[in-house]
Amino acid sequence: MRRVDNSISLHAIQIIVLLILSVSAALAAETAAPSTGLENIFAPESTPAKSIFDLSIFVLSITGIIFVVVFTLLVYSLAKFHATPANADKEPAQVYGSTQIELAWTIIPILIVVVLFLATARVIHTVQDAPEPPSAVEVTAIGHQFWWEFRYPKLGIVTANELHIPVSDPAHPTPTFLKLLSADTDHSFWVPQLAGKTDLIPNHPNSMWMDPHRVGIFLGQCAQYCGTQHAKMLLRVSVDTPQDFDAWVRSQQQPVIQDEKAIAGRHIFETTACINCHAIGGTVANGRFGPDLTHLMSRRTIASGAAENTTDNLRLWIKTPDAIKPGSLMPAMQLSDAELDSLVRYMGTLR
Repeated sequence: MRRVDNSISLHAIQIIVLLILSVSAALAAETAAPSTGLENIFAPESTPAKSIFDLSIFVLSITGIIFVVVFTLLVYSLAKFHATPANADKEPAQVYGSTQIELAWTIIPILIVVVLFLATARVIHTVQDAPEPPSAVEVTAIGHQFWWEFRYPKLGIVTANELHIPVSDPAHPTPTFLKLLSADTDHSFWVPQLAGKTDLIPNHPNSMWMDPHRVGIFLGQCAQYCGTQHAKMLLRVSVDTPQDFDAWVRSQQQPVIQDEKAIAGRHIFETTACINCHAIGGTVANGRFGPDLTHLMSRRTIASGAAENTTDNLRLWIKTPDAIKPGSLMPAMQLSDAELDSLVRYMGTLR
């Protein structure tokens, strides 16, 4: 029995230490240096993410205190009332009908639940019911298997997988409000440092917002299993300075540059199944099943973040999509090497 008591005590101590270290790490991360661009729930850089983080630490602290109190009483009871040869045929004194104890284990949990409920409701209201100011940037995010489509209705821009938004200065707030739609199955938009998870449900528009406090690249992904390549349905949020964001908008609004040296590749693109899925401004291609390629080379990645946007990766992606993203819905185009080279050369002009 004593060996069992010691084992329980040891486990209790280990769990308490782990809990304390987790809270300490979370609090330290809040004041740590700027993030490296990795997904990190402990380094909020936006008001919604900060509200969720603060609520999480509050709930973790309350439940941690409950854990410590309960385990302390448990260890105390095991140490004080464990069986010994002297009391092997006896049992500890029993307490029945104690009004004080019954009130304590009824009222205290109710108060804890009420406090947690009110704190959670307050954060939900703050995040979900925030008014949209006139200065807000509006974006429609559409989840596809397995990539993201971003439309800026007021700016006339359509892009994919890499969302550009301006940093929001507290003195001159410029939040970004997103309307979330799904083109096929359930998805979930999640950029941990900027906002909480929000689902994209077919025929059920949803919304969220973010107001990044610093510039940088923030990574996110689909947080709802949506099929074979759910794990590689990644996204990048580029938070730009107002000047850089304006420059990006102007570049995205420019028409495609027609390079006569790549006319053969354009002809291949326009005479194959590419135009059934993809769109390129100024051409006959107006597909909606795949990403808009008008300014493809302005993006750092292809295949929804699965590979860097390089000539070699682009060639491989067109030739054998499964080599980069097994199970993707993009078909292999079955082009000859010469046709593939011409098509990739044309793609390289889409800036």
